[in-house]
Amino acid sequence: MTHAPRGWRWLRRLLLGALVLVLLAAGGIAGAVWWTVPARDATLRLPGLAARVTVTLDAHGIPRIAAGTEADAAMALGWLHARDRIFAMDLMRRGAAGRLSELAGPATLRADRFARALGLARRAAADLEALPADTRALLEAYAAGVNAWIAERGRFAAPEFLGLGAPEPWRPEHSLYWAKIMGIWLSGNWRAELDRARLAAILPEARQRELWPEDTTAGRPDLAGLDPGHLGRLAAALPRFPEPGTLPGSASNAWTVGAGRSTSGAPLLASDPHLGFQAPVLWYLARIDLGGGRMLAGATSPGVPFLVIGRNADLAWGVTTTQSDTQDVFIERLAGADAYETPDGPKPFAVREEVIRVRGAAPVVLRVRETRHGPVISDLDEAPPADRVLAVAMANLAPADSAAAGLLALNRAGSLAEARSAAALISSPPQNLMVADRAGRIGMFLTGRTPARRAGDGSLPAPGWDGSHDWTGWVPYDAMPHLEDPAGGAIANANNRPAPPDGPVYLGRDWPDDGRFRRIGEMLGDRPRHDAAGFAAMQVDTVSIFARDLLGPRALLRRLPRPAGAAGTALDLLLAWDGNVRADRPEGLVFNAWIERLGDLALAAGGVPEGAWTPRAAFLRLLLSPDGAGAAWCAGDCAVLAGRALEEAVAALAATQGSDPAAWRWGALHVARFEHPLLRALPGLGWLTGLAAPTGGDEWTVSRGGIRGYGPDPFTHVHGAGLRLVADLADPDATLAIIATGQSGNPASRHWGDLLAAWRDGRMQALSKAPEALEGRITLTP
Repeated sequence: MTHAPRGWRWLRRLLLGALVLVLLAAGGIAGAVWWTVPARDATLRLPGLAARVTVTLDAHGIPRIAAGTEADAAMALGWLHARDRIFAMDLMRRGAAGRLSELAGPATLRADRFARALGLARRAAADLEALPADTRALLEAYAAGVNAWIAERGRFAAPEFLGLGAPEPWRPEHSLYWAKIMGIWLSGNWRAELDRARLAAILPEARQRELWPEDTTAGRPDLAGLDPGHLGRLAAALPRFPEPGTLPGSASNAWTVGAGRSTSGAPLLASDPHLGFQAPVLWYLARIDLGGGRMLAGATSPGVPFLVIGRNADLAWGVTTTQSDTQDVFIERLAGADAYETPDGPKPFAVREEVIRVRGAAPVVLRVRETRHGPVISDLDEAPPADRVLAVAMANLAPADSAAAGLLALNRAGSLAEARSAAALISSPPQNLMVADRAGRIGMFLTGRTPARRAGDGSLPAPGWDGSHDWTGWVPYDAMPHLEDPAGGAIANANNRPAPPDGPVYLGRDWPDDGRFRRIGEMLGDRPRHDAAGFAAMQVDTVSIFARDLLGPRALLRRLPRPAGAAGTALDLLLAWDGNVRADRPEGLVFNAWIERLGDLALAAGGVPEGAWTPRAAFLRLLLSPDGAGAAWCAGDCAVLAGRALEEAVAALAATQGSDPAAWRWGALHVARFEHPLLRALPGLGWLTGLAAPTGGDEWTVSRGGIRGYGPDPFTHVHGAGLRLVADLADPDATLAIIATGQSGNPASRHWGDLLAAWRDGRMQALSKAPEALEGRITLTP
């Protein structure tokens, strides 16, 4: 009998021991992750409560909170938010404070530099002191609830903290960070000003007028002297979606009908805000009952102790972004190394130094200067000009932001009149607040501070040294174009212009395409009365009026000879299409690939640098206008360029989708992806934690399907309605809602993505007081 040499036996033992250690380590990690998943049933003390609070969890982890007071409900909600979403809350506050790079390294440095330059965290801390006492009290109660979870669980508060250590305590001002972030990303006009200024130095005036109507106001600023190189570097230094810590140019839908147009005899309201996708989404569903018939049901956002979109017993509300111009870029002339010119002579900059810690790299020191108008964004360029710099004035950065007090007042409001008063306090961001009350009234109120300008229309950077274009104050709230109880019994907004252009208040000059708004109007007009189920079906409608307009009877494509091969098949599909961007059909893929290629070809022919401007609907309409209005961008014939774009787009798709366009499917490439902001970058974990669903719709449909537009997967669905909500004022239990992922932010939880299928299919959850199925019960005691 032979024996293995002694060396081989030792090697075998060593390998076996190593395997055992690996298995033990894996088991330990799995056990630690499992320990971070919250229990479904629990009884625990929450110091600071006035009385016992009961939380019941339905089959999807959606809580029903029964509390005696607002403060107790806020504390319980803070505990629940932390229980299910503490890591997302931590990322939110890091994003506002410019501290993402401490976790993510250099990938988020641009976002951190931007947040530090604007001073979001510093401004939120100052705003807290100016809030009413009752608002501060609820913020403090909420923070106490969050901190109770952190104190109890430590590094087991969420799986991400196993390697990072316990999360830092939550402070009341951290809840104000949310509105600061939303204010930045939901009102980005100042970036359009920079884009205009950059292209003004590149394009002939005729081409500029076609991208944007000419500014003929008396105070149009002289842009001479602005360095195009600086503008290009500044554009590169600014964070842009879908980078970590950013949001897209957002859009939303909201509509309501009065009692006379509702089958229940009470108003109906629908709201679906469109934001960037991630796992989990921004929204967290909840119902709160306070006794005496008082209740709240709808969407909260972890980090915030108030209901953001939803209803109480007497009032329902939703929001869309107004798209109004509440930000201006000012050109500041320098007066020496540390001062700038003002109408009253040279004035020193307010200067501070920000140190940004970066994981795996040396800290970055950012010197931030501020002028009387606002932060100097030129400091984001590593080589800013030596003679003049750009500063940005933002209404959402103005002091004494009372948005938190306004949201609390809205949660308490019981009538349209009280909602109007609450909206006056929501100083940021600019939103169209859609409201319906149980008495049968409906309205839309414009929130946010709107600047009154001394001159100009805010479309281009303005001179800051002479005061000629300074803001002189805010437009009075009651002067804004609010709407109450229109004769038609319906109100809708889909980010379209909310008031006529010749109205008494100047809101801005740039507005998104109104195709979604017109489609909502079509569906509201289809029947005299509506119900909640019908509103829910409207929210997932995928008919594109934009596509129907471009492919109508006089469409340029109808003038072209039919090309051979796959391009001819694709053309046939488009010309016979009804504009419904269905996931299980090819037309949406052909259409989106075609118009994207057409826009790129036209901009390149017109001399616009790649990445300097994104084709918008108005530009595409210009190119495809039957009267040839866009011919200058198309070498004289846009029909020919449209045909070339179609052939090139089809050829590119055929390389991956096959040679027969009729067999292509929009949903095969238009996949909604929800990824963990941090784990998606780690090998293996991104695949394990990612969520995906094929979807219909596109940028211009009511069921918004915003795409990435570049890279290896340009048609990936990256932003849209992560929340849909419908409320029937006839019954507090008739509140329907759905979010796109799940309630939990823990990838090991069964509720990480268990609502995705329902969201994909257009199904909703009823936020009734007593859930149909009960998963757990939590009792919180003083």
